Amino acid sequence: MSTKVVDDYAGAQDNLQKAVSKPHVTMKRPGSGGPLIDLISAFYIFAIANVLAALYSPIQDCDEVFNFWEPTHYLNRKYGLQTWEYSPEYSIRSWLYIVIHAIVGKLGSLFSTKKSFEFYFIRIILGLTCSFCQSRLFATISKVLNPRIGNWFMLVMLFSPGMFHASAAYLPSSFSMYTTMLGMTSFMDWRGGSKTHIGIMWFGIGAIIGWPFSAALIGPFLAEELILASITRDVEIVRRLVDGIVRSGIVLALQVAVDAFFYHKLVLVPWKIISYNIFSDAGRGPEIFGTEPFDFYIRNLMLNFNVWFILALFAGPLLVLQYVLKLESSTGFTLMRNAFLVSPFYMWLAIFSAQAHKEERFMYPAYPFLGLNAAIALHYLLAYVGNANPGKLLDKIPAKLKFIVVLTSVVLAIDIGILRTLGVVSAYRAPLQIYAALQQSDIARAGNIICLGKEWHRFPSSYFLPKDMHAKFIRSDFNGLLPGEFNEAKVGFGLFAGTWLIPPGMNDQNLADPGKYNKKLPQPQLSINPFEWAEIEGQLHSRSKIMPQESHPFVIGHLKAVLYAFLVFSLSIWLIIRIYKRFSRENPTRSGTRNLEKPTPWKSAELKVTGRPLGLWKPVSFHPPPPKPYPNWDIHNTLPLPYRPFRYAPYHITMGLRAMKWDDWIELDSHYLKFHAEKARRIQERGLKCCRTAPEAFDGAVELLEELCDYLPYRYPSLYRKNLDGMDNLVTGESFNILERPLVEDPMQMAARMVQDDLAIMFEKPDGQYYLLAGSILLAGFWRLEDKWRMPLSEIHTTGDVPGFKQKLEKGMMNLFRRLQPNSPVLRNNYFIQVDDNLAWSDSIGPEDNDHIGWNTAAKNKTIENHWFRSERQSLRRLPRSGGVVFTIRTYFHPMIEIAQQPYVPGRLASAIRSWGDDVARYKGREKYQDVLLEYLDARHQEQLDAGLDVSREDEDRSYPY
Repeated sequence: MSTKVVDDYAGAQDNLQKAVSKPHVTMKRPGSGGPLIDLISAFYIFAIANVLAALYSPIQDCDEVFNFWEPTHYLNRKYGLQTWEYSPEYSIRSWLYIVIHAIVGKLGSLFSTKKSFEFYFIRIILGLTCSFCQSRLFATISKVLNPRIGNWFMLVMLFSPGMFHASAAYLPSSFSMYTTMLGMTSFMDWRGGSKTHIGIMWFGIGAIIGWPFSAALIGPFLAEELILASITRDVEIVRRLVDGIVRSGIVLALQVAVDAFFYHKLVLVPWKIISYNIFSDAGRGPEIFGTEPFDFYIRNLMLNFNVWFILALFAGPLLVLQYVLKLESSTGFTLMRNAFLVSPFYMWLAIFSAQAHKEERFMYPAYPFLGLNAAIALHYLLAYVGNANPGKLLDKIPAKLKFIVVLTSVVLAIDIGILRTLGVVSAYRAPLQIYAALQQSDIARAGNIICLGKEWHRFPSSYFLPKDMHAKFIRSDFNGLLPGEFNEAKVGFGLFAGTWLIPPGMNDQNLADPGKYNKKLPQPQLSINPFEWAEIEGQLHSRSKIMPQESHPFVIGHLKAVLYAFLVFSLSIWLIIRIYKRFSRENPTRSGTRNLEKPTPWKSAELKVTGRPLGLWKPVSFHPPPPKPYPNWDIHNTLPLPYRPFRYAPYHITMGLRAMKWDDWIELDSHYLKFHAEKARRIQERGLKCCRTAPEAFDGAVELLEELCDYLPYRYPSLYRKNLDGMDNLVTGESFNILERPLVEDPMQMAARMVQDDLAIMFEKPDGQYYLLAGSILLAGFWRLEDKWRMPLSEIHTTGDVPGFKQKLEKGMMNLFRRLQPNSPVLRNNYFIQVDDNLAWSDSIGPEDNDHIGWNTAAKNKTIENHWFRSERQSLRRLPRSGGVVFTIRTYFHPMIEIAQQPYVPGRLASAIRSWGDDVARYKGREKYQDVLLEYLDARHQEQLDAGLDVSREDEDRSYPY
């Protein structure tokens, strides 16, 4: 078993395929070693760890208490301690962040009047919020990069002391960490189109409501987007950027409004924070609160992430090494994408290591990047270790021994993380326990005060004091500025007067204010440890009377039983879901093709075509890799893939390209014999009207035959067998001799008999246009080869009245054809509605041989049984010898009443049809069928909703174009 786990990493590099599934079917990926952990299960796993952190993690930073817990206590309990940051004179803390948590606390107080319950309730919600963000990022990493990288990322997040502290901390840096994870999810996942605007929004929310400096983490992502937009001439990038900025601006406006309410003046808090920390004069700024050496974060991250931190540091060098050695990408991304993906962690670490003032919480926003870098590095190492190569010294080591070494390192990292976490909890949790004794009636009463001395910074907040008990300070060795108290005035000052009345003695230079000390003690100069004495009703009580209780303040009495019951219930639900999915799982179909950002492993300089003369192609030496056999392919039982390439509104006119994996060039299924027979009939009946090759394109058409004969026998060995002259069809008995001259039939006609696709080859001429000079268009449904023969690419589309071609498609399409290289094939999908059941030619738009055809001849509002869904999967690749661009068009044709039974389909298709613009609606003939079809789809969608369909889970159950 151990050997298999290591060796299986050798095939892990092709795990870039998207998880494509039929509804409610969990897919396996080639080489993934098992099904992905679904989003809900991942959430449960993260939630267990983060709820434990919420209950037991010590408060790491006094800023968390005095800058966040105390203001929240003031809003909900009408009193609390106030730092200088909340003085209206300085106002460098936003009340919006506090209000959000105060609302959560108020909800918690509905279940218990104990203040400590409210404290832990807020913490648990923070932990669950972190779990949601972690599970979303985990799912994206698993789907977009590799399931194993996702699994390693999960381990880093679960067993690192750093995440134990950060996950439930009430700190803006933790909040920014949450939004960073959601922003990463948006920028990493390009499936279904770029989500730049969503990513900008999440990073913007983190910077505005949380910590402004976290906005720096978006830099590499935006740089990547802008570079790609400049390369592809994607003008839509401007719209997405503006969209994201506007969304962030709305959040900023909300923050300004909330802060204006509390401060009674207009304040731009993010700028205030940046200004104080970067542009302060001497004697001000973060350095007055302490400085640390350059290596502080290295030492800190070693403690909090141990082995994972080392791996994170090596992620970049390993990716460069991978590129230099010409190894296949461990993530499936290009070197540029990988560089942008791993660079934020290095950038963040460098920026903050260069600052004199350092605090552990400053690293929180970069923790997800650290985890991702570590996961990528470990995945690369395992792939390298498991990649058998007899010529390498490393591969002479037994696989089991290599696996033991790697596994030992991982287990060591987990063990160190767990032990440090337990050590911190057991050694530093006293501040959260010691105040529990004050709840005893014989020690404390309402209205008492408790005095804090030199270790005032360990005070866990007023949430741990009895009702109406105030915390005050006595003189100690500390000579900086202590917190004051929010003004508790109620009459004549309106709501929350303490937020806008200027408190006395505040300054931004950390200068001590004598007015902050309690003057009731007879010896004001006495240095007292807060855990040795407490002044209650004017008497000093020794520590022995206020020793911490054994029980946790949140889980005392019946609350402990409730918590255990909740955990058991949650685990039971999770187990039931897993068992249900295991037994309801069907045999998966082949997963889909790569996204456009995925790389190809061939980087030969001879494939570059920049600067060549128009119309001239220099043959290049390139051969696609032999495809792997289609898993369990059977001519009778392998069903057509369920392409459903429509999206919810709004509708956008784009080419919709994505990269093609070589294995997936030609798709054959159980409809092969039906398609083959229909093609043979039409070849016999229509001949040159459907299949022809121009003399100057003959070499390209023969090259296509050679490519098919090299591909099909490897991919579908039960259907085709290669021979010396070409190949044999083992089912139909046909033999294709592609070497004899003359060929027995037109080469495009011969190619048509081999596959279910329609085929076309475009060749560039000296005018720079690509012309249709070879084709077999037999099953197109709505267009005829004879109408487009020898036309340039632009004219083919303009004569077909393709919507938005001139305005939105022509330039990009011409650039694509010009730049397309033999090693970078692409895919796209589209769809139509047809109101007859004729696969080859849609009679509803008129007889095939009529001069004038169009939707105007179609009957209107036929019964739903006459509505068919027509989907096309199109691939484009350049032939390396002739330079022709091969266009394959595979049609999938199904009754509408059949596809409308599938979950999510009727609602999504109805939304898509309604979102078409007038030009698209005319092109697709919507007027002829919309009344009947939309009524039917709406009814089926409502039936699915009534049956319990949860549309919010659609992205987990399917992905475009399925």
